[in-house]
Amino acid sequence: MDELTQPLNIIRRQERFSSQPGRVITKFYLPGGEHRIPNVINRIIALSEDEVNVTLEEVIAGFSTRHKNIWQVFNRHFDAVKQYLPADTQLSDERRTLIGAYFTHEYAIQASAFFNPSIVDHPNQQNVAEGEKRVILSFRSTGEGHISSIEFRSGIIDQANEFHLDKVSHYVETPEIIKNPTYDNSTFSLKLKDMEVLNDISERIMQRIPEYFSFDDLSRSIQQELDQNSDPAPLLHETIDKMYWLSRSNYELKFREDRRISEKVIFPVSENEIRGIEDARFVHFTDDNGEQKYYATYTAYNGFNILPMLLETHDFIKFRIRTLNGKAVQNKGMALFPRKIKGKYMMVSRQDGENLYIMSSDNIHFWHRTTLLSKPTYPWEFIQIGNCGSPLETEAGWILLTHGVGAMRKYCIGACLLDLDDPSKVIGHLSEPLLSPTEDEREGYVPNVLYTCGAMVHNDELIIPYSMSDTASGIAVVPVKDLLSRLMR
Repeated sequence: MDELTQPLNIIRRQERFSSQPGRVITKFYLPGGEHRIPNVINRIIALSEDEVNVTLEEVIAGFSTRHKNIWQVFNRHFDAVKQYLPADTQLSDERRTLIGAYFTHEYAIQASAFFNPSIVDHPNQQNVAEGEKRVILSFRSTGEGHISSIEFRSGIIDQANEFHLDKVSHYVETPEIIKNPTYDNSTFSLKLKDMEVLNDISERIMQRIPEYFSFDDLSRSIQQELDQNSDPAPLLHETIDKMYWLSRSNYELKFREDRRISEKVIFPVSENEIRGIEDARFVHFTDDNGEQKYYATYTAYNGFNILPMLLETHDFIKFRIRTLNGKAVQNKGMALFPRKIKGKYMMVSRQDGENLYIMSSDNIHFWHRTTLLSKPTYPWEFIQIGNCGSPLETEAGWILLTHGVGAMRKYCIGACLLDLDDPSKVIGHLSEPLLSPTEDEREGYVPNVLYTCGAMVHNDELIIPYSMSDTASGIAVVPVKDLLSRLMR
């Protein structure tokens, strides 16, 4: 058996990341529609103060140990329904809190699955020994109704590339939604143009607001436009609806600074993602000026359509969520390169659900130009190919992990090598899968599927967190030298 026919030395680590139904968040609960809110409130108002206290004590005893901020949650949800109170109603603090509790429910964020991981450097590398690296792993969590969100784990990879994972907190919570984020006028206008909404109406609205504006600024300018049109035409309402849709699709999130990474979950917020945030591909990005940040491309799903989105953070505390625009971002599975190449942002994508493409752009929010990168070539990828996360830079070229779908919809992870200076050139390609599902990995929510959303190189080895049949996740390690040797031959 010659070197090329020998299997690569791939080690599957013992670490397993499995779903935990006990990890729950709180959500606002609307039972049966707004018309039922007054009925529930009136029943609580009819209780005596002693009954209120007893009932509230039972709720607090049952749920305060499951959430760090249950009182604040109940009070926030009371504020969401207080407009339905009978006029001039005076309530005790306990009765207000109890009303909030009736409009709250728990949601098990990973009751169904915990999968499709990616891995990046942690922004805090203090007190890490030489040869070690602190890392953050992201996962797609799926709960009731197949609604997906993003969760995180952290730990250290030591000199031998063994994982030392941080203890996972019992608590988990969603971030504060910043209701009045700042928008860039020129970028917002370009997105309107891309949506074919840049007309006389939208231009007048945009001209009245500053270079950097808030949602309130936009709302005031829109109201001015409405006030000046006593008999508004359909185009006016259509334009305004789309401007509001765009603004609500771009938002910001902020977690409490004292929360551990495993306590954070990014749950769907906008109407575009109410059915899930899918397959976030995180990348540690270095700008031309040396600025460090993290991006993640993900797919927003509303039950009918998908919308490619971009997440940005510097510290995994505050996140900016923005739409991606352009004719080249109409499909799933986009992954950014970790730096610009010849002054342009680069991204790998799949335009037609079958082949791999590469894209370049001067603006990270707009993508129009595409070049075919690779087509299905080998039997294990005859159905379709796609990327498995951002390309990884080596002296020999960019390692791009791919996925291929073959007979019986079996998903395998492969690899190709792209030219360092011109990544539109494929200079190497594995003819056989790098990772295929083993017998104990092929059973699950979606059987026979191995998948990853991002890997990293550390201590001359390729670290690949990967999901098994859309149910659980594991970690594989491959020597980079051996993989490059196989790719370059």
